[in-house]
Amino acid sequence: MPVPWFLLSLALGRNPVVLSLERVVGPQDTARCSPGLSCHLWDGDVLCLPGSLVSAPGPVLVPTRLQTELVLRCHEETDCDLCVRVAVHLAVHGYWEDPEDEEKFRRAADPELEEPRNASLQAHIVLSFQAYPTAHCVLLEVQVPAALVQPGQSVGSVVFDCFEAALGAEVQIWSYTQPRYQKELNLTQQLPDCRGLEVQDNIQSCWALPWLNVSADGEDVRLVLDVSEEQHFGLSLYWNQDQGPIKPWWHSNLTGPQTITLNHTDLVPCLCIQVWPLEPDSVRTSICPFREDPRAHRNLWRAARLQLLPSRGWRLDAPCSLPAEATLCWQALDGGPCLPLVPPLPRENVTVNVLEFPLRKGHPNVCVQVSTWEKLQMQECLWADSLGPLKDDMLLVETRGPQDNGSLCALEPSGCTPLLSRASTRAARLGEQLLQDVQSGQCLQLWDSDLGALWACPMDKYIHQRWALVWLACLLLAAVLFLLLLLKMNPVKGWLRLLKENIRAGAASRSRAALLLYSADDASFERLVGVLASALCQLPLRVAVDLWSRRDLSAQGALAWFHAQRRQTLQEGGVVVLLFSPGAVALCREWLQDATSAPRAHGPHDAFAASLSCVLPDFLQGRAPGRYVGAYFDKLLPADAVPALFRSVPVFSLPSQLPDFLGTLQGPAAPRSRWLAERAEQVSRALQPALDSCFRPPGALGTGRGMGP
Repeated sequence: MPVPWFLLSLALGRNPVVLSLERVVGPQDTARCSPGLSCHLWDGDVLCLPGSLVSAPGPVLVPTRLQTELVLRCHEETDCDLCVRVAVHLAVHGYWEDPEDEEKFRRAADPELEEPRNASLQAHIVLSFQAYPTAHCVLLEVQVPAALVQPGQSVGSVVFDCFEAALGAEVQIWSYTQPRYQKELNLTQQLPDCRGLEVQDNIQSCWALPWLNVSADGEDVRLVLDVSEEQHFGLSLYWNQDQGPIKPWWHSNLTGPQTITLNHTDLVPCLCIQVWPLEPDSVRTSICPFREDPRAHRNLWRAARLQLLPSRGWRLDAPCSLPAEATLCWQALDGGPCLPLVPPLPRENVTVNVLEFPLRKGHPNVCVQVSTWEKLQMQECLWADSLGPLKDDMLLVETRGPQDNGSLCALEPSGCTPLLSRASTRAARLGEQLLQDVQSGQCLQLWDSDLGALWACPMDKYIHQRWALVWLACLLLAAVLFLLLLLKMNPVKGWLRLLKENIRAGAASRSRAALLLYSADDASFERLVGVLASALCQLPLRVAVDLWSRRDLSAQGALAWFHAQRRQTLQEGGVVVLLFSPGAVALCREWLQDATSAPRAHGPHDAFAASLSCVLPDFLQGRAPGRYVGAYFDKLLPADAVPALFRSVPVFSLPSQLPDFLGTLQGPAAPRSRWLAERAEQVSRALQPALDSCFRPPGALGTGRGMGP
């Protein structure tokens, strides 16, 4: 990156920083060294060829750091040129391969010898200077006395005066040794122009230069060109692209002085201003004062456009380079968030380059999102104009394994839902039909690779079928209601009243989901839990229990299954039921106390043990009320055995408190107490045989294990 010599501020009333430069008299180049070193500048230019790296035969001198300084080389008092002074810092690199060679080197420099020899370390340092369109190299010979030679230590520096350069030029400096023992040092710097130096009276090319000031005029920006009357100059406004040539925006030849106003909506970070006198070989001054202006960055994103190109290509058009990240996403017809297709598709780093879509075919629901630093800047659905409006299609993501074993899931706002799952989403309900559509070729393949594929499946036919069933059900219901109105007998009215209550209760309970968590103490207790879950489904409630999801448990694992069921239940306003038993209480105590021994192993389907890592934090942090309900069977567990931590939510004894338990499960919209009492009686009768089996002697159950009170 070029290192700027000065900064131009847009603040009102402030002038650019100026530098006062040292003067060097005479046209000859010179070199000087640090005390203790000797150096010599070879006459004439040398070839700028670094050569290949070679191994050092022992300690050698190498450049470690470059340092530059601007000076003025003056031929007369008012005739000076800009010059770059370069200081090269040196150090000793490498060690003696043979200790005898080191001993000889030390003895040759020993001052106590009768005939001491001037032993020293010598190096040839090359300085390469490039400023378009010229290049210049010099050779410095440096000698270091043996007394200063310490491997790895700095020995001083050598200073070269100096390389002449043009105002405003970008210069590159390299330094290396001949032969070359290490990678060359390099430095790139942007030299200031006449505005950044106190050189107006010393450099003749700056005498006739138009001076430009940038100030604010309300929301707009004012460019004031301070030049003498009748002086002709050129003014150019251009967009300075990081990649590719500059883009001219406005150019004019003017006569000074002039004041030009720019609308604030025209400001972008790469807008630069160049001004020069209309004379042969004149110096041009360029500034780019809006790089850090927040208004310019906002205008840039407003002006940016995504353009669809033929053959599945697209481009981000903007006045300036926009380093950003682009992703493809799927926009559903219902107007929800655009769902990113990463993975499986990769992210792309974009500027203003042309990129190619990885898709095989276009689709109106496929959109492009462009973001910077985790912030979404723009989103456009490029195919909406050519392929029509958004469609009610379902996007299926196919994932392929190493042995051709693939899986399909549907991209929905809640995540990627497996087609053959028991989730309550549209994709899960139509999973088998969508799978058949993919196999029969009714879905459009958007992307295909070794890792997977993307399919867009139409949903119109399923919507038509659903509305046909709805209309048929409405007609049947209207016919039934008409027949009932004809019957005015009291029993029929009572039956209608009871039917109304059942429908109201069913509608209220259908909107309530319950997740049942328990500890699998033995087969009798599991049978008791299954009977309770089946009875609750008759209310009806939507009950989830791991007894009915053993296949999903094996595929996902107990912890992942619990996470998915808990999130879905709570999002739908449901409740999590904790069934306490002796085994469940023991597991809770293992988690709550600081036990020195490792917890006992649990079965692969024990969702209760896996769920404690998430259930306990909800109770400890006070998030449990309204989400959890506790219950225990009064013949299997005493009331005081439930840990105190779980008393922050209602805990019911079954079957004695069944009416209150059912009312809590159904939520605020629970029906009347008479209906609850009737339902509680039905559930109690269903539970009684299973409860009795838990107290039979072991011999009465064959190989099963009985549970004592």
